Amino acid sequence: MQDTPTIRRRLDRLFAVSLGVLLAVVVQAAPARAGVGDVTEYPITTPGSSPTGITAGPDRALWFTEFDADRIGRITTRGTVTEFALPTGSGLPFDITQGPDHALWFTESAADKIGRITTEGAVTEFPLPVAGSFPTGITLGADRALWFTENGTNRIGRMRPDGSVTEYAIPTPDSFPYHIAAGHGGVWFTELLAGRIGRVDASGNVTEYPLPTGSEFPSDIAAGPGGMWFTASDQIGRITRSGTVTLFPRPNPGGAADGITRGPDGNMWYADQAGVIGRITPTGRITEFPVPGGADKVPFNIATGPDRNIWFTELSGNAIGRVDARPGRGTGPHAAAPQPARPGPRTERPPRLLPCGTATPPGAASFCR
Repeated sequence: MQDTPTIRRRLDRLFAVSLGVLLAVVVQAAPARAGVGDVTEYPITTPGSSPTGITAGPDRALWFTEFDADRIGRITTRGTVTEFALPTGSGLPFDITQGPDHALWFTESAADKIGRITTEGAVTEFPLPVAGSFPTGITLGADRALWFTENGTNRIGRMRPDGSVTEYAIPTPDSFPYHIAAGHGGVWFTELLAGRIGRVDASGNVTEYPLPTGSEFPSDIAAGPGGMWFTASDQIGRITRSGTVTLFPRPNPGGAADGITRGPDGNMWYADQAGVIGRITPTGRITEFPVPGGADKVPFNIATGPDRNIWFTELSGNAIGRVDARPGRGTGPHAAAPQPARPGPRTERPPRLLPCGTATPPGAASFCR
């Protein structure tokens, strides 16, 4: 396994964006508050925990990872936070999902492990077969197995609840598989550095779909109306089961859209590191709601809670946020029309953080400690 400082540098700043860029975005284009979108924030007990992944649990609470504190957190819909320390130190827990067994499963990136935690807080860790696999995203598949990305070995992994693992190679080298989600006939994942969306079918066959320019830097992905929806900096994308891509330009370009989830209102919701929570309808109409002081707090990942509201992690704010997502409360002022995907020249974008030690393509930047 690679040494811990190297691993930490590799992913620690994957989530950060230049403060100057963020402040510029907010000053230039802070969206107005619509009827829906009131934000409530709940601080995490452990300082500097850097919450990353979040998911709804089987116990009507939200569960989240604390990347810099090596803990798994639980928050009730009333805002009560409980934290559970992990056995492995400096494991960098990143993403989390509900499993098939009334437990939560999560990735430990630096430890090359997949973890499992019960709702009572009992933790089991399963080492992966290859050192340096660096698991990142994780999801529950239709086959009741856990599927995860391995950006260190450029593979997709599948783990049964007993801990046995099968791995599938991604054809494009050094693609940096990042987030992963099940739906629409397979398991889909983003290739952050390759500018592609990948799909694994039930037989383990991997298919890749290039995005129009290859410089979209797709991040998170989730099942939604008409296909899989994904974030790509200043665009939100949708890909159908057949591979047709539609891109929806955001009304406030220059952000860093990251997490995405299907909301209780049938729309998709996303978190933008620049300090907003966005909502996009199936037809591509976008509304963005500001998080108070959001540029400093870095909204990161997002999930629909059991209370039918939207919950998100604040990477730098050391808090969990909740957004009122009740339907029928207004449409908001910032609408944008869909843009069919067409091949075109690469365009430069504001800095998007990439892992330390990787080549930095146009429009991206690397921020390391």
